[in-house]
Amino acid sequence: MIGKFFSGLTMLLLIACASSPTGRSQLLMMPEDQLAQMGVQAFEQIKQKETIEDDPRINSYVQCVVAELTRDLGGDWDVVVFRSEQANAFALPGGKIGVYSGLLRVAKNQHQLAAVIGHEIGHVLARHSNERVSQEMATKQALSILQAIAIPNSATGQLAMAALGLGAQYGVLMPFSRIQESEADVIGLELMAKAGFDPREAVALWHNMAQAGGASPPEWLSTHPSHASRIQELEAHMPQALSLYEAARAKGRNPHCTL
Repeated sequence: MIGKFFSGLTMLLLIACASSPTGRSQLLMMPEDQLAQMGVQAFEQIKQKETIEDDPRINSYVQCVVAELTRDLGGDWDVVVFRSEQANAFALPGGKIGVYSGLLRVAKNQHQLAAVIGHEIGHVLARHSNERVSQEMATKQALSILQAIAIPNSATGQLAMAALGLGAQYGVLMPFSRIQESEADVIGLELMAKAGFDPREAVALWHNMAQAGGASPPEWLSTHPSHASRIQELEAHMPQALSLYEAARAKGRNPHCTL
């Protein structure tokens, strides 16, 4: 029975297999139009809960950066600035982008802001929401079936199942989200460079983030890479990004987004 389960699970994974923009294999089980609809609904809920920034200078500045980043992507991209102390931003399936005004204290120029927003757009382009949902669905289904067919309902069995669940959380789901974060960094780096933003400012941004940051859990217990790991990864991809940046500048891509 266990063999049949694993055979069925393997078949399911093969059917749902896809590739990300960087060529990494992905498990995608959700229809993209359904995720886009969910993204739009979530964005409306966030807009109802958060205070929307009404300063025209701030809105114009952020919209300028988003317009430059998305010029060649196609589709409709809707950006809203929220008045908040959070130094954060997000992008959702369906082309919805949120930027918290507190980010502007850490992202000190248009290039650094483009690095953050480009990273968030990278999550959407790489269909990371679909991947996360699909992976959690597959993991929970696998654990529930294994519990039903292989582990007795005893104190020892329950402890074993709890350990197995913990292993899935820290051995699969969290490290996988770190992979997604690193991939979004690379996609965002290339996206900002193609738009004419200086990719070297992405490294400066993460130095700023480290200085503004506070305590964080060890990297193996976090869904995000450490600042040092991100900087190292960005620097490794910098030669290619600089080549894209120089080509963009030669074509006249020279953004002038100012606050």
